[in-house]
Amino acid sequence: MARRKRQAAAGGSAEDDVNLTPMLDVVFILLIFFIVTAQFIKEPGVPIIRPEVDNKAGVKPLAILIAINENSEIYVDKQLVSPDEIGFVIKEMRLDNPRGEVVIQTDVDAEAQVMVDVMEAINKIDGDTVINISAKTTG
Repeated sequence: MARRKRQAAAGGSAEDDVNLTPMLDVVFILLIFFIVTAQFIKEPGVPIIRPEVDNKAGVKPLAILIAINENSEIYVDKQLVSPDEIGFVIKEMRLDNPRGEVVIQTDVDAEAQVMVDVMEAINKIDGDTVINISAKTTG
């Protein structure tokens, strides 16, 4: 009885109520879709101080990252890799990610010869591979 009085006072009936359940279902489905399809940025796993350049070319986020720290140690997927094993590791990663671009992140205090050795090892595996060198952009 009290409900009928409130509905009559409000000027509507029970059919005028809006059902928000389907809208919430759609919102949750969209949220799940965006979470699943999001591409996450990979980090090298070691702190790298990159050299600065005046170049704004970007690389796709699904890349094979190789990091060389200030002690000239080579890291792939946050794991320390010896210079002798770098070719084998890259070859395995190429099987998992054949279209991923290779990105080398080298610390400014690292030895240049280590970077050259890594690049030569990659070229021995696949001479057509484009090797990107990561740097900070200025400006």
